[in-house]
Amino acid sequence: MRPGRRFEPFEGSPRLVEVARADRRELWTEAVGDPPPVYGERWTEVLGHRYRLFEPGRSKLAAAIVRGWVGDLPAPGERWLYLGAATGTTVSHVADMVGPEGRVYAVERSIRPFARLLTLADRWPNLRPILADARGPLSYASLVPPVDGVYVDIAQVDQLAIAMANASLLASGEGSRLLIALKTASMGRLLSANAHRQSAERTLSASTALVPSVSLEPFHKAHFLIGGRWGRNARLPAPRRERPTTPRGPRRGRRAR
Repeated sequence: MRPGRRFEPFEGSPRLVEVARADRRELWTEAVGDPPPVYGERWTEVLGHRYRLFEPGRSKLAAAIVRGWVGDLPAPGERWLYLGAATGTTVSHVADMVGPEGRVYAVERSIRPFARLLTLADRWPNLRPILADARGPLSYASLVPPVDGVYVDIAQVDQLAIAMANASLLASGEGSRLLIALKTASMGRLLSANAHRQSAERTLSASTALVPSVSLEPFHKAHFLIGGRWGRNARLPAPRRERPTTPRGPRRGRRAR
């Protein structure tokens, strides 16, 4: 681990912290689990607390934050449903953000990444892996209590329908959060990335109080984070203060999730 440094809590998600560099802002999450690293990320220790670097080039949620997302984020004690968990890169950080008293129900349908997710859950006790297809939320509804938020990272043409079906069944009620890492390349080639984003926002607007979407460029090509508070009568909270965005692009040669 590298020596400690000065961290500032991130507004609205106190287990997420940031440190300003000359050319960028770094995000770190306070670790629930123990080393070794999950995907090669750096660890450090400050005043007896362990933190993990939350890299925007590896995580779409981290990219959204450094690109200026002002909506809700996972917070301590909350329960979140994560669709498209893969091997757990971003899932582990969401589990850090909700803390030991929170829970993350991580749905993954492929056996190979799910095996790694199970191993990760041995070290992150607040992580609950579920082997299932997110298109069928009824198949795992008995395993998931009402959740405070649904985070979706699924590269499918029907990713919006999947997100809304899960939120309708498993979100705890008006004001629950719905965040979607929208991969526009999976939605067809007839429209541009921005046109797909606009179409997705129109679809969601009937059931979600939307926060302004953010592009995840240059970290993740043709991706946006879209969403807000779920429910026809949901209202958005006062926005967090805006922060300058990070211009630096992703490191090469690593797969993001």
